[in-house]
Amino acid sequence: MNRTGRIWLLAGLLAAVAAGGYYAWQQSQNGKLPAGIASGNGRIEAVEIDVATKSAGRIKEILADEGDFVKAGAVLARMDTAQLEAQRRQAQAQLQRASIGVDTANTLIVQRQAERTAAAAVVAQREAELDVAERTFGRSMQLAANSTISQQVLDNDRAAQQGSKAAVAAAVAQLAASEAAINAAKAQVVDAKAAVDSAQAAIESIDSEIDDATLKSPRDGRVQYRVAEPGEVLAGGGRVLNLVDLEDVHMTFFLPTAQAGRVAIGTEVRLVLDAAPQYTIPARATFVADVAQFTPKTVETEEERQKLMFRIKAQIPPELLRKYIQQVKTGLPGTAYIRLDPNAKWPDSLQGTLVQ
Repeated sequence: MNRTGRIWLLAGLLAAVAAGGYYAWQQSQNGKLPAGIASGNGRIEAVEIDVATKSAGRIKEILADEGDFVKAGAVLARMDTAQLEAQRRQAQAQLQRASIGVDTANTLIVQRQAERTAAAAVVAQREAELDVAERTFGRSMQLAANSTISQQVLDNDRAAQQGSKAAVAAAVAQLAASEAAINAAKAQVVDAKAAVDSAQAAIESIDSEIDDATLKSPRDGRVQYRVAEPGEVLAGGGRVLNLVDLEDVHMTFFLPTAQAGRVAIGTEVRLVLDAAPQYTIPARATFVADVAQFTPKTVETEEERQKLMFRIKAQIPPELLRKYIQQVKTGLPGTAYIRLDPNAKWPDSLQGTLVQ
């Protein structure tokens, strides 16, 4: 090969090396994020809700299966309430008995008041008799001083006067006893009414337990697990179903200290899921941990785990979730991209189809 040929061959090789180097540099640049944009790996998560029993009991029936979408207030399961219904009938009988007790006590008050009226009349009668006896005894004393009447008559009038005093005292005591009986009857009314209130409270408590035996969905969501089955006996607080609230979905990821310090609540985030990399999901940062921690092994590399990281939560808008409720799935891995600088432009890889 002559000199000219060697020069052209060398030039071609240099051009090929340059082109390859440029392609490699371009590829490396495509994998880097521009300044002001950070990223972290995470998984789609949702708020989980345990539908559990309030009191111990046996599951009568479960009306929802795994994967079902349920609305807030929908009946999901029912507990056996046979024992509670028996207790309610017993409480109703006690209420009826207490109500009769109130009527009886009120009748007794009327009776005692009548006895008091009679006792007061007896007191008035005895006082009138005492007044007559005292006047008679006074006249007898004057006549006895003049020897007009015998000593026997005087003694009889004195005895009558003393007897009238004793009769008045006895009548007054009977009146006081009648008043005490009225107060006792009134106390019985109070006690009987308290028994009525107690029975009514017992019925309301049992009704509340019967109502709690019907397990309802606290919000819209999807049944994730059936933890128990009909016929099983659960303790108080025993789980029956597990729901996920598909209108409260987020991705948790981690950033190092320098980047996490620039994240503000409400910062724009874009999520790209491994299962659908062609779509970009908008989100907002709603939580930034105030305490650093080591990155979990499932999120970053061994080298990155040696650094202290801050947990960030990116919330997907509820209105967007409601629009695509049938497609929402938890546990999907992906990457969260967060704009630390409001003026930074999203890279071309995140300018694709934005889910709206």
